Amino acid sequence: MIWLRNSYWRGLNWFKRHVSPAALAVLLCMLIAGPYLFFAPIHGYADNGDFWRAIYPNGIYPFKQTRSGYFSYIAPRYHIMQYYNANKMLVYSSQTLFIRFAVLLNQLFYSKTIFDIRFLGGLYFALFLGALYMLTVALTTPQRRLRSYLIAIMVVVVFGDTALMLYFNSFFAEPVGYIALLYAVAAWLLVSRKHYRRKWPLLLTYLLSVLIFITSKQQNAPIALSFMLVTAGLFLLPGARKRSGLIVAAIAVIGLSGVVTYALIPQSFNDINMYQTFTTGVLQENRAPGKAIDRSGIDRQYALMRDQQYNPPTYAPVLPSGKATSKHLTSKLSMAWVLQYYARHLHQFVELLNVATKNAMRVQPTMVGDYTRASGAKPLQQAHYFTASSLLFSTFYPRKFTFGIMMSIALIMVFSVGMYADIKTGTSEGQLRFFLILGLLSIIIFVPVVSIVGDGTADLAKHLFNVPIAVYLLLVIMIADSLNGRLWHAYREEAADS
Repeated sequence: MIWLRNSYWRGLNWFKRHVSPAALAVLLCMLIAGPYLFFAPIHGYADNGDFWRAIYPNGIYPFKQTRSGYFSYIAPRYHIMQYYNANKMLVYSSQTLFIRFAVLLNQLFYSKTIFDIRFLGGLYFALFLGALYMLTVALTTPQRRLRSYLIAIMVVVVFGDTALMLYFNSFFAEPVGYIALLYAVAAWLLVSRKHYRRKWPLLLTYLLSVLIFITSKQQNAPIALSFMLVTAGLFLLPGARKRSGLIVAAIAVIGLSGVVTYALIPQSFNDINMYQTFTTGVLQENRAPGKAIDRSGIDRQYALMRDQQYNPPTYAPVLPSGKATSKHLTSKLSMAWVLQYYARHLHQFVELLNVATKNAMRVQPTMVGDYTRASGAKPLQQAHYFTASSLLFSTFYPRKFTFGIMMSIALIMVFSVGMYADIKTGTSEGQLRFFLILGLLSIIIFVPVVSIVGDGTADLAKHLFNVPIAVYLLLVIMIADSLNGRLWHAYREEAADS
């Protein structure tokens, strides 16, 4: 028994010396998700009708046989254009950088005429593993105790959930924002925890990640305000006065990226969003929508358009492209009109926020299939491999918007204790972390509001994608810091050993 116990401790010490918690997280994620994503039959998300915005301007187009029923199965291969591309960029997004780089890798190592979606998925996956490594380091360094490896496993279970990683094998913009957000949070935590002498590489990583995140989707433009708040925490660093100009410049650049991203939304897309704001927002959760809109200056006949999204069926009570509709409806709609309407119908607006909250934690789109046609799966079949984390959150997360507010108040109180303790001792770890927590909480509170006001209840799973990611990050940070004894004060060796 003594020999067995000694062997156990020697093996454990060898493992701790040679395999860090961050390396374990990366290895586990590669073994769990890698084969599922990239070995036949591959898995991903099928086209919901939005892929054309990303593929055609970047010189890719689908096979003819996959154009029909594209909702049902993912298309693993696409054509690469061999002629002049006349398709203009309609949606300006940082996603373009990753698609074009994936196409270049595909042409170098596979084919100049056929694009395999796994080159894009592999690029995302490699970048994701780097983000996972950085985040695990930020949550566990400098320890290599049992609790550190438990934190690494928690990181894999939460952020390696395949409901999130199936986005990699698709042309949705979500993986760009997801990976960039992980890098930004990890870099910020590493800056706050002073484990590296040179902070500028981490701060540069943080800034670039935030800019990529904000510019990845038009819906992320308002989140620039959240990261402007987070970045303001840099004024708490020692010697910040000497670099105040750089900090102000960073805040301004983040704010400008949000403004530019919003300004570059085409008018046609704004019209689509406003139409859906009316049909799936203003007309929802109201027993008498006709009376409500009539009082707001719009003919009550347009209440018949309830639940209609863009591109309605061939027969519809009202055609959004009709001259009468343009004259009596769409020309009267604006963001100011929507805000005034909801101000007069607060109860309806709260009910819509509750609808958004019910869908907030559902990261897996339900309107598309996750399998290839060659796999033999049924049309629109969903994959549920290694999705315990997302399933748990979507099942038990409260359905009321007020829960997010109460949770925010509670977390602000919890993390403010660490901030106050670090202010007294003159350290910045808890103070910088507190600003990060505020930024993540603002995403939870304001993204549903922006989504309802900007696009109604249409396509909520994708519009609210950043909400569950922010919730995951908040809970993982709180649990990891609690285990490491740094929740209410900066890291101390004696606290870690206790």
